[in-house]
Amino acid sequence: MYYLVWINIDLSDVIIGLNNMPPLEKTISLKQLRIFAAAAQTGSFIGAASQLHLSQPAISMQMAKLAEITESELFRKIGRQLELTAAGELLLSYVQNILDQLEEAGEALDALHGMRRGTIRLAITTTARYFIPQLVKRFNDQHSDIEVQMEVVNRSQVVEYLAQGSIDIAIMGRPPKRINVQSEVFAEHPYVLIAHPQHPLAKQKGISPSDIANEIFLKREDGSGTRKLMNYFLSSNDIDSPRGHVVGGNESIKQSVMAGFGIAF
Repeated sequence: MYYLVWINIDLSDVIIGLNNMPPLEKTISLKQLRIFAAAAQTGSFIGAASQLHLSQPAISMQMAKLAEITESELFRKIGRQLELTAAGELLLSYVQNILDQLEEAGEALDALHGMRRGTIRLAITTTARYFIPQLVKRFNDQHSDIEVQMEVVNRSQVVEYLAQGSIDIAIMGRPPKRINVQSEVFAEHPYVLIAHPQHPLAKQKGISPSDIANEIFLKREDGSGTRKLMNYFLSSNDIDSPRGHVVGGNESIKQSVMAGFGIAF
């Protein structure tokens, strides 16, 4: 079977570290930045609490922590209103930029999730290259603003790409177990044994494992999904060291079979 495979990514905890400060002891959370921006906008902790639906003590505590982290007084009290200090004004310019960029990022992600624009990085195994381009073409007809970057590689390279996070989705055989991925069955993927039309096996019906034990096999390179499946089939039928040759690529294997060089999966 072919699977659609993609990486599990947890984006729930986003923290921004201040430059030139230790990474754990002195960090500013997005929550603190939003509270600071709301307090600056409304001119009071009460106003910030109302805007963000938080309690006033929670607002005060977070602003005290922010002042401690930045080692700066960010507000001064003028009557009942809060006014930004010079340090507060400086920080606000950066905070507003950060929040604006986060909003833009959210809109961009919404657009991508809605399949309106963006880029999809796709890796497929070599056996899938015969039918996937047709599906990509149909997808592109419906989503012309989405660029599909497709690479055809063997199974090991697909797994490496998934581990590196350098692709968004893969189409392959069995999903890797050592990487935290999600997968969904996509299509059937039958394997058959092929031989030259004049080969004795080509005219034989009901071929058993013992019939192919002494044949010359044309094998894909190590790391290929087809090679893994062939090895599994042969070893599970007590054929541990089959004779054969390594031939890179399915097209080369088919041409070699047509030349009578051996049999292959």
